[in-house]
Parts: sequence; C-alpha cells; structure tokens
Amino acid sequence: MLNALVAAVTLFSSVVTPNAWVPPPLPSDKIVIDVVTVNGTGCKPGTAAVSVSPDNTAFTVTYSEYTAQVGVGAKPTDLRKNCQLNLYVHVPQGFTYGIAGTDYRGFASLAAGATGLERANYYFQGNSPTSYVTHSLKGPFEDNWQFTDNIEVGAIVYKPCGEDRNFNINTELRAAVGTSDPKKTTSFVTMDSTDGSIKTTYHFSWKNCPKPKS
Repeated sequence: MLNALVAAVTLFSSVVTPNAWVPPPLPSDKIVIDVVTVNGTGCKPGTAAVSVSPDNTAFTVTYSEYTAQVGVGAKPTDLRKNCQLNLYVHVPQGFTYGIAGTDYRGFASLAAGATGLERANYYFQGNSPTSYVTHSLKGPFEDNWQFTDNIEVGAIVYKPCGEDRNFNINTELRAAVGTSDPKKTTSFVTMDSTDGSIKTTYHFSWKNCPKPKS
C-alpha cells in the first residue's frame, strides 16, 4: 500500500464578476493526497513519487523509468509507455477543486526523421475523461523539452461538492522511427528524474462549495 502523500494547490479563480475573475479564499489546511494506484509501463511500482511544492500551489510527480524508445537496443514494446495515477484528494470542508493546468518536462534524443509524442487526459471517477492534449517533437532533436496544458477557467471540471471521487491522470509517451534508420540509430523520449528538474507539475483551481442547508 502506498503511503499518503501531502499536496496543496491553487492557481486560478472560479468566481466571476462582471469585470474580473475574483479568487475564493484559499484553504488554510494542507491537502492530503492518497496515491491509490499507480499503473502503467512507464511507472512501475517504486518508480513514481509525488511531492508538494514549498509554496503549496501544486503537486509534482517525478518518474525514474518513464521512457519510450525505438531503434538500436529497443524492444518492440518500448515505442509506447503510459502511466495512470489514481489519487484520492482530501479537501478541506467548504472547498472543491479541478485541474487548471499541467507542466510536463522531460528529455528527448531523436534522430533525423524520428518523432516523439507526449499526451495526457484527466477525469474524476464516474465522469468521462477529458480529450487528450497532445504535444509532438520532431528529429533531429537532442534537448530538454517542456509542454504546458492550460485549461480555460470556464472549462475546468470540478469534483462535485460533498462527493468522494478519485482523480485520475493518464499520461503517455511515444517514439516513432519515421524516416530514420532503426538499424543505425536510437531515438527516445523520457519523462523522469535524471537531473532533478525533469518532472510533471499539476496545478489546481479552488472553488467554494455552497454551505449545507440547515
């Protein structure tokens, strides 16, 4: 059983006025996140960790073996890797939350003609998944990469107030040979913790829940 991990997050407002977005009061308590399950070829047991940012505005997932690879030394199944995180977020009374944005970071080494891909979607238990947000890379490429998924305030999906629903995050990495020569080159895309700065950060938007009727 994975340990409960602590995280607290806040970025965008959910209360609208005629002229501006006005943020609700922030929770004074930290948010406890229980990692219920971690499944996927890119996040085998013991290879993914969750931590809270010092300023309590986001939580971060760090990977140690999340790499999609093609070419010399790669197995046929290495071209696609995925990870699903199932989280239970303990929210202070009077609040709910939704995903407002995600920052993905990694490294890629792609031969000329090869391509890489990162994509993700999110959903609460019992709801339909959001559409995948996809980002692509083209070789030749050898550098760190960073992609950001931003969700418009009006499109943020919030957990229903007063209901216990786990939150699911699905991510995927792919590498493709394209026009490169797989017998002479190796191409890969990774999302991991090689240099301590390659990680994925999830930002939450807070919203006040209505007070229960007496």
